[in-house]
Amino acid sequence: MKLQQLRYIWEVSQNDLNVSATALSLYTSQPGISKQIRLLEDELGIEIFARSGKHLTRVTLEGQKILKIAGEILDKVENIKQLSRDYRSPDRGSFSIATTQTQARYVLPSLIKRFLNRYPDVSLNMIQGTPAHISEEAMVGSVDLAIAYEDLELFSDLVLMPCYRWNRRILVPPGHPLAENRSITLEDLVTHPIVTYPFGISGRSKRKQAFKRNNLEPKIVFTATDADVIKTYVRLGLGVGIVAEMACDEVCDLDIVSIDASNLFESSITSVGIRQGTYLRSYMFDFIEKFAPHLTREVVKDVMLLNSREKQNDFFNVVKIPDYSSVL
Repeated sequence: MKLQQLRYIWEVSQNDLNVSATALSLYTSQPGISKQIRLLEDELGIEIFARSGKHLTRVTLEGQKILKIAGEILDKVENIKQLSRDYRSPDRGSFSIATTQTQARYVLPSLIKRFLNRYPDVSLNMIQGTPAHISEEAMVGSVDLAIAYEDLELFSDLVLMPCYRWNRRILVPPGHPLAENRSITLEDLVTHPIVTYPFGISGRSKRKQAFKRNNLEPKIVFTATDADVIKTYVRLGLGVGIVAEMACDEVCDLDIVSIDASNLFESSITSVGIRQGTYLRSYMFDFIEKFAPHLTREVVKDVMLLNSREKQNDFFNVVKIPDYSSVL
């Protein structure tokens, strides 16, 4: 059994069993990958992939167990490489983050500027998406950490560390019937069309839950993951906007009336999610602490050692999670 063979079966499984696509991504030949997979299966006496002719059709039950172990082995190999890089060049390397548009556009820019000034030899890559997409990127190891909310909790292999609490604001154009109403109710909202973020895959959206508890059915006419797009449609008069409080810019949004909605919805928590077993470089620890000062290197290391979501939650039950307004 060779490490290369484990990498081949892992990459094939991550490329929807497409050997040609895997060969392109690994800069090698399709016959070479197929041959090595066959050699590994012959050595183990187990079929990892079921086949129809020359095509792989699915991962066998035995193959699923082998792939899980192979992924863990490849993670350990990558951790060894990262450890050596940390000793040889502690301030040089790469760093990948998956996050939402709101975090990328409104929360992270000043932090990233300071980070890159401090670490000019670190290449930072950012992927934007929905919380569910972000969680998946972290789970498969495509990024070093995820910054999002709600749907992160669906992925049990992610270590979650809460960063700050936040709520929402209602956006309307000047002259709108709700513009002068500073005590808006959910009943007021459902009389108007609404533009907001998608409710996500978890079914635990704080907005959706609030309406459901009050037996109200909002008229959602438009959804977008980008708060700036939502604002555009609010300006056009398409509907009442509901966005994260972080997405409200006092300078750029002078033509929109922004109303606090914290009395209508439960607060949410933005968290950092890291795949269990990930090796964090020194500059990654520094980034996390600058983003959430209570997540010191020591705290992050301690939490990464906890092997269940329940233990992680218990750890943070005694930690005061700051509000977004206090981390501006």
